[in-house]
Amino acid sequence: FSAAVNSSSTSFVHCSAFKSFLYACLLYSTVFIFVLNRRCVEAAVMTGLALNCNINRKSLFDRKHYFYADLPAGYQITQQRQPVAVDGTLTYSLLEGKKRSQVIRKNVHIKQIQLEQDSGKSLHDDVHSQTLIDLNRAGVGLMELVMEPDMSCGEEAAAAVRELQLILQALGTCQGNMSEGQLRVDANVSVHRPGEPLGVRTEVKNINSVRYLARAIDYEIQRQIGILQRGGTVQNETRHSLPISLTSAASFFRFMPEPNLPPLIVYEDNASLPAGIDACQAVVVQKIKEGLPELPSIKRDRLVQTYGILPEHSFTLVNEDGLVEYFEAVLMATKKEPRKVIGWVTNELLGHLKQQDLSVSQSPISPPALAELLELQETGHISSSVAKQVFQKMWRSPGKTAAQITQEHDLGLVSDTAQLHSICQKVVDSHPDEVHAIRNGNKKVLNKLMGLVQKETKGRADPVLVRKILQEKTS
Repeated sequence: FSAAVNSSSTSFVHCSAFKSFLYACLLYSTVFIFVLNRRCVEAAVMTGLALNCNINRKSLFDRKHYFYADLPAGYQITQQRQPVAVDGTLTYSLLEGKKRSQVIRKNVHIKQIQLEQDSGKSLHDDVHSQTLIDLNRAGVGLMELVMEPDMSCGEEAAAAVRELQLILQALGTCQGNMSEGQLRVDANVSVHRPGEPLGVRTEVKNINSVRYLARAIDYEIQRQIGILQRGGTVQNETRHSLPISLTSAASFFRFMPEPNLPPLIVYEDNASLPAGIDACQAVVVQKIKEGLPELPSIKRDRLVQTYGILPEHSFTLVNEDGLVEYFEAVLMATKKEPRKVIGWVTNELLGHLKQQDLSVSQSPISPPALAELLELQETGHISSSVAKQVFQKMWRSPGKTAAQITQEHDLGLVSDTAQLHSICQKVVDSHPDEVHAIRNGNKKVLNKLMGLVQKETKGRADPVLVRKILQEKTS
């Protein structure tokens, strides 16, 4: 079997209100005046442009009817017939290979981007067998992106959604915090045998974590394969992820044109504005296009070209919030080559952050502090092994500089020639077999002797000087 995954209904909240209500109480009647939030439209157009979509100059609103406790009006305003943007492409990257060091780029097609009115939130309490309804977000504006079934596993869907998250954050149209409901994902999953049409799809709704998205999709793929292998039939149903336990619930909708909202019109440029319309009040595509920021894929390419780092390193830098800025701040304060700095940022720094579940902004070692440490190593004041020791001590003692720690613990390089000659002679005398191997042409054994000298000096010996002395004594 192969699977088709469609991260349909990827939606997020980005505005304070989809429509503003002006209540005029006249005896027993209430007058509702519907006003479309222009910021919602601008955010949708901006996102559409970033995803290479065609922006419809005229889009329409519809009512989507269903009756559930989280939808008090009994219908949802959406764009079913003619959405604001269509036919886009999202390019995302995956790390593959044994060491996950190969960056593979893939594409998923964007069917449409539509503006919608959010519903409430259902809070399921399995312990007390009850459901609570939170209506705080009901009526708030959201944007829904519908992707085509171009993904085949949970890992691909998770990578695509993570890339979308980075794009939205770069645009400023969404903070993208899934745990707070700012970005939610519905995944449509179907399986089929190679060469056959796509099978019956099942929708897994309201997934609020990239990690759970991958797990829920892979779980659903295996569930459907199991049903078909047993001779059963996959049902076209909606299933809810909480986050992994899945239950069934069918949904049926009736659509009709929204009678209270006229067609939404956006303009190509200022020249296309009708007479009498203020450019400040209209949504102008060209103006939005000119204000697009550097997108994640472009930023990765720039990092590789500018600093000569590997593509997988640029992938890591961009995917971690704030890590690019940290990396470039370190480079500004040190003369060390970017390809040497990148290892410290993606291995030492990021490894410690992950271990303690900290963000880059919470790092106890600032970019200038790390730059100072790297300068000590670059100028020969400490060895590479000692630099890692100093890093550990800096992490545990925020505020202390690398120079202070080096001085306090006497970690500076041992460069006294007489002292190193004595230590090297001791190592050579106690390892005659290794010396014999070196003299017979096995030069790699010299590294073992160097390691023994470093052990004697606790990593403080000047490696260049040690190699020179050992070569003299074993020649």
